[in-house]
Amino acid sequence: EINDMVFLYGLFFGAMCGGRVGYMLFYGIDQLLDNPLSLFYIWQGGLSFHGGLIGVIISLIIFCQKKKIEFLRLMDGVALAMPIGLGLVRIGNFLNGELYGKATNGDWGFIFPTDPFGILRHPSQLYESFGEGLVLFVILFLISTKTNIKGIVSSSFLIFYGSIRFIIELFRQPDAHMGYIAFDSLSMGQLLCIPMIIVGFLILIYSWKYR
Repeated sequence: EINDMVFLYGLFFGAMCGGRVGYMLFYGIDQLLDNPLSLFYIWQGGLSFHGGLIGVIISLIIFCQKKKIEFLRLMDGVALAMPIGLGLVRIGNFLNGELYGKATNGDWGFIFPTDPFGILRHPSQLYESFGEGLVLFVILFLISTKTNIKGIVSSSFLIFYGSIRFIIELFRQPDAHMGYIAFDSLSMGQLLCIPMIIVGFLILIYSWKYR
């Protein structure tokens, strides 16, 4: 039987470690190279979803090998539940006034207390909560009711999350210390979504071929 507590702790540990390492590699590499110990300065904040996802996947691989469980089958279950957590996290980001969007003249704009410019901004956290949370969950749930092929839900998560995140990043203010990394419009978040979508399609092809 699967020990639920061990499983959950493993996922949490993988997500936290992966999230921190990913953040430092993707968003704070200069600081990491200058002071490797900054990796452990968790009180300064800084977690990356993409890094956390990699950490979760590694944890699942280890767990599945020990318990002799099909990785893609278990990953499907985890992927189906992830949008719920993502939606709640983005609401937390909104309430904390972090990861806000670009300036807007729309009536739906918010002035965030943490914004030094004090201007109306897109509530991109709520866009993400809706898109990466509610919409993504509905999509994955509907897919899970239509097929039992292992890997389909997992691959769909990677494809749809990556696509939704890529689009919403257009309304999100890039990290102040990085800005855009290419073409004066491509953010690090968007760049990381590209391989995510590609891997999703590869898993989808594999799952369909060996169904």
